[in-house]
Amino acid sequence: MNIDIKNKQIQFNHLIHDEVAYLLNREMKDLPATLQPTAHMIAKYQHMSIPKEGQAVNEVLDLLHNEILAYNYRANHPRAFSFIPGPASQLSWLTDLLTSAHNIHASNFANAPLPIAIEHSLIRYLSEKIGFDPTLSGGVFVSGGSMATLTAITAGRDAMIPLSRISKATVYLTDQAHFSVTKALHIAGFAESQLRYIPTDDVFAMDVKALEHQIRFDIAQGYHPIMIVATTGTTNTGAIDDLNHITRIAQQHRLWVHADGAYGLSHIFTEEGKRLLKGIDKVDSVTWDAHKLLFQTYSCAMVIVKNKNHLLSTYGVEAEYLDDITSTNENIDPEKLGIELTRPPRGLKLWVTLQVLGENEIRRRIEHGQEMARYAEQQIQHMRDWKIVTAPQLSIINFRYEDPQKSPEENDKVMQYAASRIAQSGYAIAYTTELNQRRVIRFCTIHPETTYADIDGTLERLDTYVHEASV
Repeated sequence: MNIDIKNKQIQFNHLIHDEVAYLLNREMKDLPATLQPTAHMIAKYQHMSIPKEGQAVNEVLDLLHNEILAYNYRANHPRAFSFIPGPASQLSWLTDLLTSAHNIHASNFANAPLPIAIEHSLIRYLSEKIGFDPTLSGGVFVSGGSMATLTAITAGRDAMIPLSRISKATVYLTDQAHFSVTKALHIAGFAESQLRYIPTDDVFAMDVKALEHQIRFDIAQGYHPIMIVATTGTTNTGAIDDLNHITRIAQQHRLWVHADGAYGLSHIFTEEGKRLLKGIDKVDSVTWDAHKLLFQTYSCAMVIVKNKNHLLSTYGVEAEYLDDITSTNENIDPEKLGIELTRPPRGLKLWVTLQVLGENEIRRRIEHGQEMARYAEQQIQHMRDWKIVTAPQLSIINFRYEDPQKSPEENDKVMQYAASRIAQSGYAIAYTTELNQRRVIRFCTIHPETTYADIDGTLERLDTYVHEASV
């Protein structure tokens, strides 16, 4: 072997070893929860040219460590409480490293038989968790909840109405549905005028009486209702729509029910979650993000349908150049179940995590998040001029400071000021959202390493900042 090539390989081996050691040895809780770059730094990378001749890898890695990867929102941080963070297991990113190194093209069973067999096995396992018949159901791992929702909605559209009649179709959802639902409906060919936003109740779940009334009204007006998009764990409040009631209405009027469980469905591993998610076995399709509460790195999500033939009907197209590697009915190619042809074996890292940790540890971690939300509620109840806006649902709680000497609009600004200040401090991330036209602080406490002290420290700082804003 050429000595120069061998030396470069040795150097690369050391680089990989050093990078993994660095990641394993750092304490995430000791790092800022978020760190934002200056405008000057952003401009630096926006205008950085590509060199004619390459430079030393160490120089580029220094830029990654000191700037590019240092200035971001750390979803792995135990005090990252916003955006439904993704507290990824080290097992997940380790498997990511391995699958990337092998550069697996997991579109066809012939290309990656064992990784795809594992993905199929996981889909069956998760199907059983939600009560689907695993011999009939099917699904595929996709990049995220947006892709999962689009995959399911398009299959549901094809199952319910010919494209030639889609202009008369109507779809039902609430304003608490994730914005990716509206985006998916648009891409799937539905006009905004075909969407029916159903009011929500006091806990921000779909008002099922209003739903039934709207469906009957639309039928009387000559429309063709085809789909209800329920949410099992809304982003804002963790609310779960009444699946039993919704699916009864859907069966009566022959509608497809898609449940967006990107965040909430993982709670099915707990006893509390099983009770709250009652009726999930009656829906037609689900969105489920493993990179939220199954502790995977981005990206790892699933779309699962009660009858896999609906996915095959929409996505199972043929191509002559794939004839030699086309799968059998026993080993369906992932590319026949979804939009992507080029894809990595995303399910492999989830399999490794589940194999090493086991179900009991997954359940314990999810239950810990639920307990942290309840603890936050207890502490907030003892804080002067703070009130609970929505009690803990799954692992989400919303609360608000109300200075009696200020107007609601002024208190809105105080909320945003406090959220900005704590992010700037790097201690925690606790941004606001809007409920009933008012700004509230939202906690999503799903990190398995979040402590009581983390909750206390964050609440104490928020209280300091709202009074600072009042000066």
